[in-house]
Amino acid sequence: MKVHRSSIILLVLLGISGGTSLLKAQSVAEEFDSLHFRSIGPATMSGRISDLAVYEANPAIYYAATAHSGLWKTTSGGALFEPLFQDEGLIALGDVAISQTDPDLVWVGAGESNNRQTTSWGGGVYKSTDGGQTFNHMGLEDSRHINRILIDPRDSEVVLVAATGPLFGSGGDRGVFKTTNGGDSWTKVLEVDDDTGANALVRSSTNSNTLYASTYQRRRNACCMNGGGPGSGVWKSVDGGDNWSRVTGGGFPDGPLGRIEVDVYGRDDQVVYALVEGPRVGGNGPGGRDQSEDGEVENLTGLYRSQDGGATWTLMSNTNPRPMYFSQVRVDPVDPDRVYMGGVGLHLTVDGGETFATDAARLTHDDVHAIWINPKNPDHVLIGNDGGLAVSWDASRTWSFLPNLPVGLFYHVNYDMERPFNVCGGMQDNYSWCGPSATRQNVGITNYDWYQVRGGDGFVAMPDLRNPRIVYAESQGGNMVRRDVVTGESKSIRPSATNVVNHLQGDRYRWHWDTPFIRSPHDPGVLIAAAQKVFRSSDRGDSWVAISPDLSSGADRDTIRTMGVLNSEVTIARNDGISNWPTLVSLAESPASAGVYYTGGDDGTVNVSRDGGASWQSVGDRLPDAPHMGWVSEVVPSSFSAGRVYVTIDNHLSNDYDPYVWVSEDFGMTFRSITEGLEGENVRTLTEDHRNGDVLYVGTETGIFLSLDRGESWRRLRANLPTVRVDEITLHQRDNAMIVATHGRALFILDHLEPIQEYVAATEFDARLFSVPTALQFKMMDDKNEEFWGHQYFVGENPPAEAIMQYYLDDEVGELSLRIRDESGHLVREL
Repeated sequence: MKVHRSSIILLVLLGISGGTSLLKAQSVAEEFDSLHFRSIGPATMSGRISDLAVYEANPAIYYAATAHSGLWKTTSGGALFEPLFQDEGLIALGDVAISQTDPDLVWVGAGESNNRQTTSWGGGVYKSTDGGQTFNHMGLEDSRHINRILIDPRDSEVVLVAATGPLFGSGGDRGVFKTTNGGDSWTKVLEVDDDTGANALVRSSTNSNTLYASTYQRRRNACCMNGGGPGSGVWKSVDGGDNWSRVTGGGFPDGPLGRIEVDVYGRDDQVVYALVEGPRVGGNGPGGRDQSEDGEVENLTGLYRSQDGGATWTLMSNTNPRPMYFSQVRVDPVDPDRVYMGGVGLHLTVDGGETFATDAARLTHDDVHAIWINPKNPDHVLIGNDGGLAVSWDASRTWSFLPNLPVGLFYHVNYDMERPFNVCGGMQDNYSWCGPSATRQNVGITNYDWYQVRGGDGFVAMPDLRNPRIVYAESQGGNMVRRDVVTGESKSIRPSATNVVNHLQGDRYRWHWDTPFIRSPHDPGVLIAAAQKVFRSSDRGDSWVAISPDLSSGADRDTIRTMGVLNSEVTIARNDGISNWPTLVSLAESPASAGVYYTGGDDGTVNVSRDGGASWQSVGDRLPDAPHMGWVSEVVPSSFSAGRVYVTIDNHLSNDYDPYVWVSEDFGMTFRSITEGLEGENVRTLTEDHRNGDVLYVGTETGIFLSLDRGESWRRLRANLPTVRVDEITLHQRDNAMIVATHGRALFILDHLEPIQEYVAATEFDARLFSVPTALQFKMMDDKNEEFWGHQYFVGENPPAEAIMQYYLDDEVGELSLRIRDESGHLVREL
């Protein structure tokens, strides 16, 4: 198949005469590879950074490993970044390491190790010998999550890896691994059990044979989090990592413990800090507490200090912000009493840990996960957080944010009906925003073109299709507002006891972190939301009616065991990030039949109502070979057939990475599986094409897959899209554009879907011109003054200013001509 694309200036379509030119046919390697996804950003709020690796001889050269966005390299101190590690199978990263003797030697560990409910996994360790331009896979594929890599400064063929292991199940590659031949083979040098992996790994700067590691026992699933156990601890090696001894006694807590981070003072390796998570810290919902609360259980959590190489320890402070998610401690290279700690804010002590300031990075984003202190100039500090990168040149007194990394973690995306249309979406810990799909500026779409519509963790941001100044936006836990973007007025509209007209006394609504919130496809003024019940509003959210009973399984998570422990008895990071369970996580109304509703739960439940919510039927048990209590990621009723509905389950939270997609033609009474071609992909989202019901799109951990035969077979839709996690695919019905919410590379737009929608019909011909989309004529401007901005900025890509014609050729040709005629058949121009 050959899909070709040419641009013709707008004047030609307006009948302006001109000379004839020939269009040469271009060869393409794969179907649809000539299509182009536009990266529109934004970068003003960036995304989560996992780790930093800096070339100390020239700190303008460094790498940022991101939680979901691959690897980014700068050789200019952050003025410009180059995206690397974008095309590998899984691009979520936990760590990056650079050789200080050869800056072209770079290792990355795939799979983030910050353990939140949205954490993505990876496929082992990778090595580059050309500065990150290419990578070779070096093994440990079953580790899933890697937290630290150490390159031996004496011999770069010797590398140690702290593999945390699968977050959602047991087994896999866990512990500390060592290679002496550059990754050709590995030896596991530190092992505890099938539930315990390695977290920290640090080497003495004064004696390369002395190393410390921490082990970490933890498990997460859809309902629960158990963040510790007897496997967690600190270990020491004095022979370069070949043998390890567990640190016990001398004031170090016995446990059970959770996540532990370790660092060694650079000028005296007898000074060691350990940041320890003990019982009763964190858990129970969206986040942990800054420190444990004193009570019946001894408070073991906090910062411990050793003055004798780990033989004895002193608890300096109970401060340890949400260790499951942060757990970072870094000692100043010239002052053993000055210590930085990650957390919601950057924590800093100047008295060895007795007291902490919690706002050492004022005017930067919260949630610090990566800290680097220049060993030759400790005034130079880099941090990575949930909002990107920041740099200080005065030991954390002032900071500069780097606004040029388009690594946003979007959950959802919507659009309005303006011309050009605007897009709105919510991002992990980075609010909800709206911005243009295109601008009249030649420079493109800048960070300044975006505006905030809701704070917190952003999720749904949904413009009113009849009034563009109104946006419905949502933050975590179903906190919905109606916002006037002109006046800035916002009103809370979350269903509650005060605005649900049929609220039952004593009823408590269980909102999921990412609450389903939609508008009716039949009336954009009707809003629908779901907790464990479904709510409907016909007055823009001022009042609601509960139109269902509790549609969840009603299971009690305190009776569920995680790593063998009853959830009610978990004492470390219990349920961290999971405020409520079970809840509804997917919701839809049939576009083909008003009042037909479907819901999906985080406990495997699927329900349907065919009478506007008056009655409901459970159909989840009709999904053949469905996993027990799987996460129902989508319920998608068809626009083309009233009884057709698609259901997807993403079961990775149960350590199951297989695809689950079904279709029903009878309102869910019977289902059949449609997964051929999706092997090895977990399905997060599904979208039916709005013009051709045979065309389906799914978003997975690695990108977009396409079906041209209503799910009978699937193929990857790659073009120029990275192998990035896709959380939602939205189609603009008027403009026929695909808007992609990626959880790692912000937003992409694929304009003009005609080649996909009309491909099957086109293959009946030797040559076929796809339907020509309407072009919008406007004058481009150059008044942004970008020539004065320097280099440290991001610009999203505008669509071509010309009209677009796309065509299909059954076979390659040397040259071809394209004739354009007016409505009466007269030849206007030949190209």
